Amino acid sequence: MVERFLEQTSFTSQEDFKEHLKIKVPKDFNFSYDVLDAWAAEAPQKNALLWTNDKGEHHQYSFAEMKKYTDMTASYFLQLGIGHGDMVMLILKRRVEFWFSIIALHKIGAVCIPATHLLTKKDIVYRCNAASIKMIVCAGEEVITTHITNALPESPTVEKVVSVGPYIPEGFLDFHEGINQAPSFIRPAHVNCNEDISLMYFTSGTTGEPKMVAHDFTYPLGHIVTGCIWHNLTEQSIHLTIADTGWGKAVWGKLYGQWFAGANIFVYDHEKFAPADILQKIHDYHITSLCAPPTIFRFLIREDLTKYDLSSLKYCTIAGEALNPSVFDTFKKLTGIQLMEGFGQTETTLTVATFPWMEPKPGSMGVPNPQYDVDLVDYEGRSVEAGEQGQIVIHTDKSKPLGLFKEYYRAPELTKEAWHDGVYYTGDVAWRDEDGYFWFVGRADDVIKSSGYRIGPFEVESALMTHPAVVECAVTAVPDEIRGQIVKATIVLSKEYKDRAGDSLIKEIQNHVKRVTAPYKYPRVVEFVDELPKTISGKIRRVAIRNQNKECEA
Repeated sequence: MVERFLEQTSFTSQEDFKEHLKIKVPKDFNFSYDVLDAWAAEAPQKNALLWTNDKGEHHQYSFAEMKKYTDMTASYFLQLGIGHGDMVMLILKRRVEFWFSIIALHKIGAVCIPATHLLTKKDIVYRCNAASIKMIVCAGEEVITTHITNALPESPTVEKVVSVGPYIPEGFLDFHEGINQAPSFIRPAHVNCNEDISLMYFTSGTTGEPKMVAHDFTYPLGHIVTGCIWHNLTEQSIHLTIADTGWGKAVWGKLYGQWFAGANIFVYDHEKFAPADILQKIHDYHITSLCAPPTIFRFLIREDLTKYDLSSLKYCTIAGEALNPSVFDTFKKLTGIQLMEGFGQTETTLTVATFPWMEPKPGSMGVPNPQYDVDLVDYEGRSVEAGEQGQIVIHTDKSKPLGLFKEYYRAPELTKEAWHDGVYYTGDVAWRDEDGYFWFVGRADDVIKSSGYRIGPFEVESALMTHPAVVECAVTAVPDEIRGQIVKATIVLSKEYKDRAGDSLIKEIQNHVKRVTAPYKYPRVVEFVDELPKTISGKIRRVAIRNQNKECEA
């Protein structure tokens, strides 16, 4: 399948990759028809999606079955008055109906807005009004449906609400009854142009109200590199990406690139994360490839891996936050597998990565994906030298790269602020070593300026994470009259060390950081907390900690 879209499908070096990566873009590309339905026509019985849950249920769907159910869903949505350009929000957790629905929306040219089940009434109202959402499809759980019901009086654009069950409250339509009674699907005469919006994500809102990141119909093509190259997938792969469908990482690892490669997508629908359960699923279903954020791997390496047969697992990738080298080293020691790191944003596809032909450097993101013209620049826009910190930017003056977002929907001023003069500014800071590997420093707003030094939170956090007392941590700046700013560490202690919280342990941790990294980077202020403030996507909200610091100063 991927041969239709790549002029060359395998690469042996970064030089080969840079020179020969060429993705073909068909006119009016539509992932549903050009990939899913094409697989269903050519290999109808081929495994497409293996769904299981924490209740012991499981079902293997073939490409023919996925075409059948997505056609039924598309027909039902048309019956409900959903068509080209209409906004539909999916709050479906890891239910299989998410895959039925997102593909169906692509088939009719509507806009899919995946959303997390953690949204409150206020969050739902904001999203419905910001995007003029016409329909919501949700998991049939009382908490979710109650929030939606409470939001409807303040969400005038919402015309239909659909539940996939098991709970179908009053006023909600029954998804399964609807698709089973829908007439045979007939493809609309005109579905989409490449430039039409197909997918939209609300950012997690770490620094303000969430922005609406709009992607066009060519966006899935940008994930060919994600699945076929970085994830190293083949038609024989069974791939698990650990991510809720409400976040961009789901389509990174649970849809587009995986089906370009012809891999079997493994979905574990669970309510509460338990590392032992993930390991058991790898054991039971012979999963060959795993992608997850570093936090997940930190939990996995705390388990007794000798209890599980992990011999099927051949390749592991990591993204979502920067990787602490200690996690890389421990996982490799326990499994023999090297974690291949990648970097990207909701606004992009995979931007920087450690590719299969490369030797990973623990803690490095890797090198730029040649799909993008990536650079590091200083505050004056000058490309920095090796060893210098700079903001990661993408040059777009020659052309808009596949996978880069279309715009911040209904926010031209925000779009122009981040993307102007032929350059998209990611807001993330990194440095490049002599071999061209990128090393993450932190968000531009998070970099600490102390006594003339620029200190990245991640490098201090990496040092802290190598101390056995530290389970989680966040490094922020605290104002200081002499130094301008000083480093503060907010730490969640392991249960073995909670009784030792005090000046003695603070001194021990400070000395540890001095030994592991440059002495001037050590945290002069240390605070122990029970938990760190996080967004609904699980990212640490350093801005909230900084605001708390300001309140304390006042």
